[in-house]
Amino acid sequence: MEGKNLSRRESRLVMNEIMDKKATDAQISAYLVALRMKGETVDEITGTAEAFSGKIRPFALKYENMVDTCGTGGDNLHTFNISTTAAFISAGAGVSVAKHGHRSVSSSCGSADLLAALGVNIDVPRKVLRKCMGEIGLAFLFSQKFHQSWHYAMGPRREIGSRTIFNILGPLTNPAHTRRQVIGVSDENMMITVIEVMRELGAEQVMAVHGRDGLDEITISGETRIIELIDSKIYEYTIRPESFGLQSAPISAIQTASCKENVKILRRVLAGEAGAATDVALLNAGAAIKVSGKVDSLQEGIFLARESLQSGAAKRKLERLIELTNE
Repeated sequence: MEGKNLSRRESRLVMNEIMDKKATDAQISAYLVALRMKGETVDEITGTAEAFSGKIRPFALKYENMVDTCGTGGDNLHTFNISTTAAFISAGAGVSVAKHGHRSVSSSCGSADLLAALGVNIDVPRKVLRKCMGEIGLAFLFSQKFHQSWHYAMGPRREIGSRTIFNILGPLTNPAHTRRQVIGVSDENMMITVIEVMRELGAEQVMAVHGRDGLDEITISGETRIIELIDSKIYEYTIRPESFGLQSAPISAIQTASCKENVKILRRVLAGEAGAATDVALLNAGAAIKVSGKVDSLQEGIFLARESLQSGAAKRKLERLIELTNE
């Protein structure tokens, strides 16, 4: 509350106390809110992530240039689940995707909620996840199955109802230890912090993205700020959808109020239906394809993403994921 920062070690110790059930709900809530109001530092997030990773059930997957599309959430714009849609498109383009996610905390439909509504069994053993990665190049790593201590803070998180350091932890603690990611960041001031934390944690290529409209994705309603980490070097630039032959559209064109609507939109996108939802999915899938190292530019990534939709490859990834997780 006095605005003093914690060290990396102190942050690690505090998070260990929370995960060891040594803190009350009131203490957890106070800590999360105080951190948010002060502003989380690189050391605080890195130390917290290290503690979190120390409690995780690791899930070794050896796929070259494996990618995650897990964002921070918390933008409160209630768009359809863009990052999950982009994961299917990226997988259809030949990128290995270890999609890390959980149920909704601040949105209308988290990645776990959406996949369950689509018919994917999200609560499967590791051997099934390995089979998914081996056969279709895509697996959903449901956070609560791997983060055994996550639920101790879930009550306070849900009741707070806005972004906390836990939103930032999701993209930083993939059980498969992905080193290539697209991370949507809802708080523009946190972008460089997230990138610097990823560098501290040994990431290879990461793109932090923030729409100027507040979207924690690459947006279609105007400009998107991007900070990209490539082999320890940091680059910053802005993009607009028109630069890639895509039409600008208001944020309302991709907003939704329920998981049921999310399902309909995702299926329409994977069917190749033209429109704002498909355009924003192409932009974000293109980014995931780029950070995988498969292409050198976002333009090339978008080209492969479009091919993934037009060929039906992305749609087949979803269909096969539903089949494999329900066998």
